[in-house]
Amino acid sequence: MIAFVAILSSCDEDGLDVLDVEVPDGYGLSAGTSSIFMNSSKAYDSPADWVSGQYSTRFIRGDKLYDDMRTSSNGLGGGLGPVYAGYSCGSCHSNAGRTKPAGWADNGSGPYGFSSMLVYVTRKNGAFFQDYGRVIHDQAIYGVSPEGKLHVDWEYETFSFPDGETYELAKPTYTITDWYKGDISPDDLFCTVRIPLRHVGMGQIMSLDPNEIEALARKSNYPEYGISGRCNYISERGVRSLGVSGNKAQHADLTVELGFSSDMGVTNSRYPEEICEGQIQISQGSMMGLLYDKLDISTEEMENVDLYLQSLGVPARRDVNNPVVKLGEQKFYEAKCHLCHVTTLHTRPGGSTLLNGTRLPWLGNQTIHPYSDFLLHDMGSEIMGVGLNDNYVSGLAMGNEWRTTPLWGIGLQEKVNGHTYFLHDGRARNFVEAIMWHGGEGEASKNLFSKMSKTDRDALVRFLESL
Repeated sequence: MIAFVAILSSCDEDGLDVLDVEVPDGYGLSAGTSSIFMNSSKAYDSPADWVSGQYSTRFIRGDKLYDDMRTSSNGLGGGLGPVYAGYSCGSCHSNAGRTKPAGWADNGSGPYGFSSMLVYVTRKNGAFFQDYGRVIHDQAIYGVSPEGKLHVDWEYETFSFPDGETYELAKPTYTITDWYKGDISPDDLFCTVRIPLRHVGMGQIMSLDPNEIEALARKSNYPEYGISGRCNYISERGVRSLGVSGNKAQHADLTVELGFSSDMGVTNSRYPEEICEGQIQISQGSMMGLLYDKLDISTEEMENVDLYLQSLGVPARRDVNNPVVKLGEQKFYEAKCHLCHVTTLHTRPGGSTLLNGTRLPWLGNQTIHPYSDFLLHDMGSEIMGVGLNDNYVSGLAMGNEWRTTPLWGIGLQEKVNGHTYFLHDGRARNFVEAIMWHGGEGEASKNLFSKMSKTDRDALVRFLESL
């Protein structure tokens, strides 16, 4: 049984009802039977306890393919390029988490070209450039030119909380240099950057009950806080589906095949053509005789990667009875963070189905605590001039709309990956900056957080560290 602590209601100077909340007494098991009790650097990269037998064998194979450098010549890798953004899944998702982005350390692609950041480009009318795709590949195999290099400039501005404590926000400006085929005018370019997502709870996300998410969209209208989430619907393989994965809920699956193709240049049954096919440097250059006559990875192998991702355990919460953590949880609710970062959802009966038809029934009928509604929310566009509007449309999602980020496991990111860069492009260097970048539908929560005492703000951050 879940105990609740009743909090009396009062209003702040803006008339917002800040204390009308019921605070649950801790959610220790984040993902039901897939919860694991691990706090090490492998907290994101370990199987759930139900993985056994042939599933364990396939998990290990998928894990190896996930981490395998595609440059290897031992029969396990290969097929990299000709242009690419990462040399393996694990190169960007170290330990199934978020490899430290080079946008800070090297201001972009870095001295060796690898950034672990995806760079999306479009014309300002939304169309793609003729000689490029949706992603700029900043690496290439020998004899081929990378499509371009990312450069990041930072602008800093200092702000103050009402109690006088200061904080700083860093706004990135992205430019592309070293275009492989002439320069593209900045006047006709939208450029947006993504750092890798944490691969926590992927199986549970694929098993979400769509009816519950759609019901949340119908009732997640809180005009007193300016909140109104909505679903993203996308069409893939000729089927219209509810989007749940990706920064803008722009995918209905884990995009394993797309990742192999677009990120690494690895051909497969869904994407059999080289991603750079048609580029002059390929069709008319020295690579002409090296275009491949067979696929680089089989559907069965890709399904093992899909199985690996969906079978990963989700770290259980830590320190749930710590007084500071409990205070922070109360403040999380008082700031109305839970209206978008919904604490409790459920998976549908039957669990999920992998990309080649294998079923994972252990993921079904579970009560989970992802701290997300998986809906799109307007995150504003006026902080430091631009805010979180990246002008990139994904399905129904507009540039200023983002899927609520699941927070489970987020407190272990520093342990797993050695950094605390958050938000879609890593501009936030800690939890406080991430909160203070919230605009639009997140404005009310940001303001409620900022008006708290330093003790309460620190407690809320400590609560996030417990997830």
